[in-house]
Amino acid sequence: MTNSLKIHDDIVLNSKHHKKKILVDARYISNQHKKPVIIFIHGFKGFKDWGHFNVLADEMAKAGYVFIKFNLSHNGTTPEHPVDFVDLDAFSENNFSIELDDTGTVIDYLFSEECVISSSEMNTDNLFLMGHSRGGGLALLKTAEDDRVKAVATWAAVADFNRWTKALLNEWQQDEVIYILNGRTGQKMPMKYQIVEDLEKNQDRLSISKAVSSLAKPVLVVHGTEDETVSSNDAQKIHELARDSALLLIDKANHVFGASHPYKGCKLPAHAQLAFDRTYDFFESLRSI
Repeated sequence: MTNSLKIHDDIVLNSKHHKKKILVDARYISNQHKKPVIIFIHGFKGFKDWGHFNVLADEMAKAGYVFIKFNLSHNGTTPEHPVDFVDLDAFSENNFSIELDDTGTVIDYLFSEECVISSSEMNTDNLFLMGHSRGGGLALLKTAEDDRVKAVATWAAVADFNRWTKALLNEWQQDEVIYILNGRTGQKMPMKYQIVEDLEKNQDRLSISKAVSSLAKPVLVVHGTEDETVSSNDAQKIHELARDSALLLIDKANHVFGASHPYKGCKLPAHAQLAFDRTYDFFESLRSI
């Protein structure tokens, strides 16, 4: 029997959309004991290996979980270039329905015979979702629509996907595409108007407020009081709408809880550590093994 950190970092799944790929990695202590599973969803202009996410994954694995994270199929990266936005065509075709379907594909994989993680190592009856920023909104939606998910924790999550002004929407509809500056890389990243059309067409499925209001599962909402990207008002809204929720507002924490990319540290930033500790306690209170 071993107690070493096992990493699968080359799992590639097929998205249901545009023949794009979903790159997945999984981390856990290999000891032949069934462990709860956490699936983590990154946010807008993010990727699974951004900043401190690998440290987060390692710490959750050492704490007794199978921790899985993945690159959404249309986030602009590829399996060959997992941390670079080399496929801006895919980025332009991304929408919330695709991201929600991708999350479902990863969940389905865990229950399939193709899964490389031994059934002796994971307990899929204890399946949790976790998401950052836009990924937090996706985690809430998927938890509401998938009975296999037991609970959800969000970090700096959005409470609504429609965050565009009316003036921008009018210009966007006319031009059919807008360009979002990536401050880190300097890239102008195209977004086609189809993402708005997808949101309008699938309002029932993509309404975070509706999903949270009907959600009969535990929710943990973590947010920074000095989040410069998503107001902590979003956290308050999610907390108030949810039937069974806990709220942690971390004083002076920003949108990424003190991290940056690239991240060279081997420990979580102080604010991220606070978020981790509360998230760990939350999931521990729910595990049935």
